[in-house]
This record gives sequence, structure tokens and C-alpha cells, in this order.
Amino acid sequence: MTKHQQLIEYIENLPIGKKISVRQIARELEVSEGTAYRAIKEAETRGMVSTMSRVGTVRIELKEEHSIQILTFAEVVNIVDGSILGGRAGLHKTLNKFLIGAMEIDSLARYVEADSLLIVGDREEAQVLALTRGASVMITGGFEASALVKELADSKEIPLISSTYDTFTIATMINQAIHDRLIKKEIIRAQDVMVGAPFYLKTGDDVAKVLELSRKSGHSRFPVVDDSLRVVGIITGRDLVGISPETPLERVMTKKAHTVELRTSVAAVAHKMVWQGIEMLPVVENNRLKGVVTREDVIKALQISQRQPHVQMTYTDNIVSQFRSTSEGNTAVLRGCMPAVAMDRSGGVSQGALLTVMLEAAAVLLRRHRFPDIVPEGISTYFLQPVPPERELEVRARLIDVGRHTGKVDIDIACDGSTVCKAMASVQSLKD
Repeated sequence: MTKHQQLIEYIENLPIGKKISVRQIARELEVSEGTAYRAIKEAETRGMVSTMSRVGTVRIELKEEHSIQILTFAEVVNIVDGSILGGRAGLHKTLNKFLIGAMEIDSLARYVEADSLLIVGDREEAQVLALTRGASVMITGGFEASALVKELADSKEIPLISSTYDTFTIATMINQAIHDRLIKKEIIRAQDVMVGAPFYLKTGDDVAKVLELSRKSGHSRFPVVDDSLRVVGIITGRDLVGISPETPLERVMTKKAHTVELRTSVAAVAHKMVWQGIEMLPVVENNRLKGVVTREDVIKALQISQRQPHVQMTYTDNIVSQFRSTSEGNTAVLRGCMPAVAMDRSGGVSQGALLTVMLEAAAVLLRRHRFPDIVPEGISTYFLQPVPPERELEVRARLIDVGRHTGKVDIDIACDGSTVCKAMASVQSLKD
């Protein structure tokens, strides 16, 4: 195990709420501060720690994917650029809900509950009520808290936070953070579709071992690992043609194999498979083999994702949902108006939004030619004139050429009878 891995394991085993620093870890584990810093940054990326201004780095509870929409109070502090007035020991706790303290105390008492966040101004009575009931307090407008309130927060280990923002802005910022996490939750990742505990071969094996494993498993592609389960290559049936069974694996395997991480999105996996012409990718964590994902796994995941309703709409969803599609002969036609989110700073429709709807038109057309999922290979675009907002657009996609795995599409966008944008796109299909 490397020093870096030892540091990650050390951080993972720390108690929730424990404060750490680069200097402390470097001293305790006898490593350089640079090594300690890199380990803490990776732990932060994995969601094991959270770093806050004026507080430091704190070990937090690692949230599972199914509860990714939940925020810790430490993260709330970062979101609102707040300061901690008391209850630092409770920063690792998770936020259940938040409410705005704009009502009378008697009414407020009916809604405040443990693990919630009360957003309130300079109202000591409301602050004490919340802390007494186990709820955290966010004081708006940059107000301070009294000594009594601070002592109560410290004694109950419940965060007492202050922010210079107003109540509406704070509520909006927290809502946006939860919205962003809900979108991320819907992203299908390699770890969701991979085959765990896969068949693999060792660097010391020979070709006879590959043939034996292939007969046993029914597969023709395998990752090759060293004694530490680090992926060092890939072997496929194509590599074995005309090769003696006694030949060492290291002489015929493909070295420097392409891999993906556990949290790599399925869309990114699909893109890598298409561009590299790969049918199977090892899934790794710290370069150690955790599973494999095949092209078939990716296609199924993308098709399931398209059929399922989404809790939150992405930028692309917002745009595409405004258009209706029809067919006219060998042409796919989309008609609709761009939503406000598609506007740029000048007040016109952004080029990115136009590109989004053009690729959607190409996808609609190619689905009719049994291309269930496509990956853009290249697109040449000409923006001929500005597109005004709130005007109906007509997007036409016409097939130029189609093969078994590739297609070329000519696309144009018209507004008020005039062509405003033209493009030619080449795409690849994920299907076998």
C-alpha cells in the first residue's frame, strides 16, 4: 500500500466531526506536507471531508448516492459564505429541511424540529426555540448572536451560523444546491452498471490460461492485473490468433489499457468506447480493478435512463422539452420556441442552445434508422444571423449518409422563413 493510500485510509477511519489539517497529518504520519495536502484534497473529492473558511477541514459522513440531495451543515456554511458562531462540533450533521422564521413564536413552534435549519434574523427568542428543539440556526443580515445563544449552541453541538445575505437569497442558494445535487443523482455512473468481481488474468499467466478462462466464462475480453490488482493491460480473442498456448501473456496483451473510474458517467464511458473502438472497459478505484463495463451494459443503461421520468430538468431538458418533432419524408422536423434559459447576455438565443436543438434533431432522425443512441463525432456549424428570443424556430435534419455505425446529417434552423443557422454533423452509434 502506498503512502497516499495509507493517508486516505487514515482519514476514512477518523471519527465524524474530527478536525484535520495538512500539518497535523504530515506530523502524525511522518509524510511531507505536499503528500498530506494531496490526500486531503482527494478525501474532499470523495466526500469524506469538507473544508470551510474560518473553520478548517472536518471529517464528515460519507453520503450514499441515494441521499446525495442531503447537505451537511458544513456544506451549507460554504454555500452561503457564512461564519460559525457556535456549535462547531455539529457541522458534520445533515440538513433535513429548512424553514424561514417569519412568523410568530407560537406558530413557529409547530414547525421547528431536530436536524432542520431555521433561517431567521436578529430574533433571539426564535433562535433559542430552534436550538432547544435540536434545529440549527442561520442568522441573516450578518447579525451577531448573544452569549446565551452561543453557549446553547455549543452545549448542544448544534451549528449556529451567520451570513451577510438576506433571507430570500440564502433560501435560494440552498434550494439551488439541492437542485444541483438532484440532477447529479440522476446521472448514471459506471459503478451503477458495471459487473463487479469480474474475471481477470494475472501478468504471470500464459495464453493457455486465457483460453481456459474464455471457455469457462464465455467471454473473450479480460483485464490483466498485477499482484496488487492494478490494471496493466487488456487481452482479447483477437490478440490470440496464431499464438502458441505457452506464450506469456505480457508479450501479447494490449498494454496501457483504457480504464474508467467508478464515478465516471455512462455518457463519458460511451464516448470513450466509440472514440477508442473499445467493447469493454475496466472500472477502477485508485487504479485497482473493481469491475468491468461492456458496450451492451452502456446501451441498456442509456435506454433505461431515457425511459424514466426525471426529478429535475437539466439545461438540455429545458430546451428540448419546448420543441415538438414530426417527420416529412426523409427529414426530421422540430418546431418550438427557445425558453428563457437559452438566452445569452445580449438577449438573443445562445449558440450553445442552438447546437443542442440541432443535435436533438439529428438524434430524432437517426432513431428512425435504428440508431438508438448516438455519440457526436464532429460538427461544423455556421451561425448566419442572430436569433431573436420568443420566436418559433423550425429545425430540419436531413440524412446525407448512413452506415452500420455512422451517420452524416445536414441540419438547418429557420426563423420567420429565413435560415439563421446551418450545420453538418457526423455521429457514431453505440449499437453493435
